[in-house]
Amino acid sequence: MNILIKSATIIDEDSAYHQQQKDILIENGVITKIANRITNAKNYRELVLEHLHVSCGWFDTSVSFGEPGYEERETLKNGLKTAAKSGFTAVAVNSNTNPVIDTKSAVEFLVGASKSSMVDLLPIASLTKKSEGQDLAEIYDMQQSGAVAFGDYNKAISNANLLKIALLYAQNFGGLVLSFPQNDQITNNGSANEGHNSTRLGLKGNPTLAEELQIARDLSLLEYTGGKLHIPTISTVNSVKLIKEAKRKGLDVSCSVSAHHLTLTDDELNDFDTRFKVTPPLRTEKDIKALIKGIKDGTIDMVTSDHNPIDIENKKLEFENALDGTIGLESLFGVINPILDINDTVNCLSKHPRKRFGLVPLSIKKGEKANLTLFNPHGEYLFTEMHIRSFSKNSAFLNKKLKGKVYGSIAYNKLELN
Repeated sequence: MNILIKSATIIDEDSAYHQQQKDILIENGVITKIANRITNAKNYRELVLEHLHVSCGWFDTSVSFGEPGYEERETLKNGLKTAAKSGFTAVAVNSNTNPVIDTKSAVEFLVGASKSSMVDLLPIASLTKKSEGQDLAEIYDMQQSGAVAFGDYNKAISNANLLKIALLYAQNFGGLVLSFPQNDQITNNGSANEGHNSTRLGLKGNPTLAEELQIARDLSLLEYTGGKLHIPTISTVNSVKLIKEAKRKGLDVSCSVSAHHLTLTDDELNDFDTRFKVTPPLRTEKDIKALIKGIKDGTIDMVTSDHNPIDIENKKLEFENALDGTIGLESLFGVINPILDINDTVNCLSKHPRKRFGLVPLSIKKGEKANLTLFNPHGEYLFTEMHIRSFSKNSAFLNKKLKGKVYGSIAYNKLELN
């Protein structure tokens, strides 16, 4: 693949060309020249796009695809194509399939099924067998087969000793352990943030305490054991405070936040629309402000779509009975672009997650393989079903105004454009 990218603003704090407008020449998938103006002497394909910005390829650390078992929700082929068109050159895929990804062969299936894609599929294997929270899965074998981390997606590890053992054992091979921040006994099947809205609407509440107690416990275990812990999709003021303090102590902990928790509150529940039923539940404006501040001061390491396709039969139900989850790959950039600085956006979508999950660092410079995301940070638009490429349409951002446009991505000598 030979391409000449014209007049692109480079966003890469590790590059000498950061925030400079340059032409970028890519030959056989490798960046061979970056300059103010490059003459197209060999008549390569030219990319000339409005307000074009280029960054290192984005990496989403929490994506669910249905396959195997729930192909009606999303297949690997369509999911990876959706990711590429949404600007992602790597995705960490959760284990909530049927059967769950809890064996060496299951990890190898995911890795093998994605080999022809331009998007790196990086399995997050189950921490426990069948994601039941009872017995530790064979995490070393799965790591050897390609798993980048271990966690039971959206399921709490209630057994503190099990998490302690996992953190100790994973240190032998540098494994990253995920612990979903929820105390099930406190949550007690609550489906909405405990507060004014849940009371007014008659919905069972899920208090912030449930998240914060679990995080406090997990951080205490991490301080005792050592090891590497990642806490996915935090959602409360005090969660940010707890993790900030743990980092101040020097604990090896990271965390993420979903795009919908940065912009939507539980006020969305007024019509009992199940598109807004997610885990953790949507919180309050106060929580949103704390989460955004946490990104800006470095407490929160990464932003994820927490893309979770759910078929219509499991979403078009009474609120209490519907499955949790929203898709988010297609909308992620447009959601966070208006609220975050462009450097914070790119760091949270590329630099920080790649470092934490052990991926090779990327940079936009001569001699590097082209692994790039192409986007335009300007312009508002109404997000509609027309913008959704996923099989499932359960987006919390349908008919909401988003800002910016993703043009596509380049990786492995391939180009995917919208």
